[in-house]
Amino acid sequence: MVNTGKHSILLVEDDESLGYLLSEYLKMKGFEITWVKSGSEALTSMESSIFQLAILDVMMPEMDGFTLASKIKSHFPELPFIFLTAKSLKIDVLKGFSLGAVDYLKKPIDEEELVVRITILLSRLAPKELLESRSLASCTIGAYFFDVINQQLKYRDSVVKLTSRETELLQLLVENKNQLCSHKDILVTIWGKNDYFNRKSLNVFISHLRKHLSQDSSIKIENIHRKGFVLFVNK
Repeated sequence: MVNTGKHSILLVEDDESLGYLLSEYLKMKGFEITWVKSGSEALTSMESSIFQLAILDVMMPEMDGFTLASKIKSHFPELPFIFLTAKSLKIDVLKGFSLGAVDYLKKPIDEEELVVRITILLSRLAPKELLESRSLASCTIGAYFFDVINQQLKYRDSVVKLTSRETELLQLLVENKNQLCSHKDILVTIWGKNDYFNRKSLNVFISHLRKHLSQDSSIKIENIHRKGFVLFVNK
């Protein structure tokens, strides 16, 4: 795979005018952009190149953005993605976050705002080098071994590959084991903003972690009503 060291972004947009405009503007702002016009082209690009972020249009023929997002989750779980779409109904936004999106931007969007959002997201999505510099590189959680650097959760002979967001969230919970992590602290630390849609996204990721940790009954992520979450480990 090719990695140039720059912030490399995959733009998936089937609209010729908008795709060209966004591609050229983001290049002008210093990003390395690969612009493709379909979900199948996007998957092919992911197999041959490393990206730090994917921007997905939702309403595309052949394979819509939600379907593409599901395939990314299955085959490229470390790649964070955002939706850029005209579909702004609440149900669509919630579906986007339930699929693991780190942001959901509604068209039409100001190009300068898009750059600001991308810059903030990339600064929060810590690369491996930054994870290695943090105090918690690995630990045990009950019967599990949590490998922060490689974003893996190991239980006996099985290994679950975590997404970047799952790793960040579990790391925060582990660092505050048996203590309350408030909704606000989690959302501001990891998502950068405490709002309704990010809270819904947080609940989805908590559900993912509960499933990943379900093999050990001594581990529990408890919801403290209107306050936050606590990772309880009884051994």
